[in-house]
Amino acid sequence: MNKELENWKSNGKYLRFKDNNIFYGQDGEGDNLLIIHGYPYNSFEWKETIAELSKTFKVTFFDLLGMGFSDKPRNHKYSFEEYCDIVNALLLNLNIQETHIFSHDLGVSVAQELIARNAESKNNFKIKSTAFMNGSLFIDVYKPRLIQKLLSKSPTLIGKTLSKVMSKSMVNKSVKSVFGPFTQPSEAFLDQQWEILNFNNGKEIAYLIGRLVFDKYNYLSRWVHAMQTTSIPMCYICGPFDPNSGIHMANRYKELIPNPNVYLLEKYIGHWPQLEDIDNVIKYYYEFIKGLKE
Repeated sequence: MNKELENWKSNGKYLRFKDNNIFYGQDGEGDNLLIIHGYPYNSFEWKETIAELSKTFKVTFFDLLGMGFSDKPRNHKYSFEEYCDIVNALLLNLNIQETHIFSHDLGVSVAQELIARNAESKNNFKIKSTAFMNGSLFIDVYKPRLIQKLLSKSPTLIGKTLSKVMSKSMVNKSVKSVFGPFTQPSEAFLDQQWEILNFNNGKEIAYLIGRLVFDKYNYLSRWVHAMQTTSIPMCYICGPFDPNSGIHMANRYKELIPNPNVYLLEKYIGHWPQLEDIDNVIKYYYEFIKGLKE
């Protein structure tokens, strides 16, 4: 294993959730901040951002079931409800009674379901604020990549086969396509992420996680209503060049959310702002948090 990945993994811990192990870690002191990563990688992609945020917050991060260094069960029905149950179990185990949430990509949808559950008194913790970043908040305007459609909208047998034969070059091409033209990922980063994706044969279940993208249609009304009626402070930090969930997602956020709080990064920043423009991500996040205290 890559040395940097090995260090990251060795510094983490595991929570036993039902029959599976969930990888997690903590860093820093201060108010609690929960990081929820996206698909198809894991919390490691937040490494530099966590290093900065931990100067102010006690940051908790974890790998979603089926991704990263968490277990990757094969014959399993992955769901947003279960991911929320894992969040609740993790925070209960860590005795965290209230926390801010910062989410990206698939993690945005987990945060939306947590907000909906908050209105139903189904969480065992208080959400102090939620920052979303480049995710499919409104699936009706989301623009999935071809590889997502092939993996996750095709019949199960085809999705399963494609997951097995999917090559490193295919994945890298897809990932690069959603980065900005001037902020492309390094080969070292892509090598690390390929190793993470393949950890415990995770690549072979990519289609199972990917199907959650299209499950979101079943939650659209629930999540929009929850966001429109919640008292939880929210913001959207957006890499506008992202073809999946960029400027068009920010515009829809402004249309649908009362008193929308949107931070647009430079126009050529794409889907992974925490890697492409970390300084401004941190700047805008602290601006959002500062506004909560005024």
